[in-house]
Amino acid sequence: MASGKIRIEISDSGIQDILRSSPVQSFLKAKADRIAAAAGKGMRASSYVGRTRARASVITATGGARRAEATDRSLTKAIDAGRG
Repeated sequence: MASGKIRIEISDSGIQDILRSSPVQSFLKAKADRIAAAAGKGMRASSYVGRTRARASVITATGGARRAEATDRSLTKAIDAGRG
């Protein structure tokens, strides 16, 4: 058994390629969809690729959803649905 050191070199551009990849986009969109579903009617999930990484968000898309967030914090309370 050889005992030697292993050197791993991480490429910034390689990491950015991973962070912008389709699997990461799908993973983030699925989490955003779960949050939107838990928050209730009128919430909309979306995902997109930014300059350095994929991103996802959930917004209040209707007046009723905005009221639900303002009075009951429905979207804020639903954040835990995206964990795990």
